[in-house]
Amino acid sequence: MTGNRWWHVFFATTMAMLAVINVFSWAPSTGQRIGAWATIALLSIVYLTVGRRALSGEARFRLPFALALIIGSGALVACSPNLAFVQVIAFPLLWVVIPSTRVAMVANVGLALAVSAGFIVSVGTGSENLAQTALIQSVSLVGSLALGLWISRIADLSAERLRLLDELTATQAELAAANHDTGVVSERERLAREIHDTIAQSLTGIVMMCQRAQRELAHERLEPLAGQLRLLEQSARDVLVETRSLVAASATVDLGGGIAAALERLAERYRRESGIAITVTAEVSVELDRDTEVVLLRCAQEALANVRKHSHATSATVRLVTELHTATLAVTDDGTGFDSSEAEPGFGLPGMRDRLALVNGALAVSSVPGGGTSLSVSLPIGVAA
Repeated sequence: MTGNRWWHVFFATTMAMLAVINVFSWAPSTGQRIGAWATIALLSIVYLTVGRRALSGEARFRLPFALALIIGSGALVACSPNLAFVQVIAFPLLWVVIPSTRVAMVANVGLALAVSAGFIVSVGTGSENLAQTALIQSVSLVGSLALGLWISRIADLSAERLRLLDELTATQAELAAANHDTGVVSERERLAREIHDTIAQSLTGIVMMCQRAQRELAHERLEPLAGQLRLLEQSARDVLVETRSLVAASATVDLGGGIAAALERLAERYRRESGIAITVTAEVSVELDRDTEVVLLRCAQEALANVRKHSHATSATVRLVTELHTATLAVTDDGTGFDSSEAEPGFGLPGMRDRLALVNGALAVSSVPGGGTSLSVSLPIGVAA
């Protein structure tokens, strides 16, 4: 609409200048001057009724307006050669209202011919007049075609860029949705593996112990039954701990007080649940962003969960050290260890490697049977999780 407003101003200005030219220019007769006034008025009316709608994009008004411009321009020049100034607005408007480049070129040729015919009517058919008419209109036509084709090319390139930008925006939105869906699926798969590896297996054991307890009860063997009940209670407690750990791993991270305080709270929870003596040391000399702190806390959480589930350790240490460009988290225990050359069981360590890979971090695990386990996490400081 803003562009159309400028065309309205341009057209009104051109018509006003034509009126001024018609007042002060020479005309062979009063009838030609009156005819020029009438043509200016008619062109103004056509613009207000048809041209504005053609500029607004209504296809059915484009061709009638183009024909009116061509005929009106020729009629004005036939009344007075000085009114050939009308081409200043006529040539550009033809390019604007006609969407097809080829049709616009044909319309430009038609306008040049109509104005040439107007020159012949107004100045005669003398050889000199014909030569001047041919020269003037040839230059006008070539200039209009060159400028119109150049602007049309720019408009086409702009439209193509806009289309590509829209496609890029749509693709980015699709990629964002796909990444979100992939993340959701990945998290579901992780939870499924965790539930299978921990809670489901523990519940299976509880079911088997319940069946055994029923057999003991059926034979009225109270002492074995009491032992089975104690095992059931302990297994139920273990399942409860596993469930709480799984919920905690998926819950919103509480980093109140910073990473050092969060690690201490995490260690305190594992001390209560497992009875393992866990010592935390945090030497944070460089400020960490929240995403980096979340990654470090999740890695410590997974490492301590492995210590509780697999190590049979009596003590463990958690040590965090920050340097200029790197944060290092080390978790060690005095447990039974495992053969680190074999494939890593379960989902914990592979899942930790995947999480660290997203932030250009690295995981190193060192363990030998009977010699405890040492886990080391390093990642660049300032990389988002």
